[in-house]
Amino acid sequence: VSLSLSLFFVNPASQLNTPSQKQESKTMERLNSKLYVENCYIMKENERLRKKAELLNQENQQLLFQLRQKLSKTKNTNGSNNDNKSTSASGQSGF
Repeated sequence: VSLSLSLFFVNPASQLNTPSQKQESKTMERLNSKLYVENCYIMKENERLRKKAELLNQENQQLLFQLRQKLSKTKNTNGSNNDNKSTSASGQSGF
């Protein structure tokens, strides 16, 4: 038993009959090429901006962490000062 497989590749341009159809096909091919190049540029720019956004996000997270640390230290420092003042104030009022 023998199997035969035939593949036919049809060139769409070869099926065009009129000069206007051929011209339209060339115009569409040029437009397609132009859009392909634009798409490549957009994808490259998108990747560049994605990386930039990622770096900005990392920087933002680091700055937020530093701010929280400073606020925590300030809160702890003010809290211990307030504790000392309230202790001495309550001690004075008891006498």
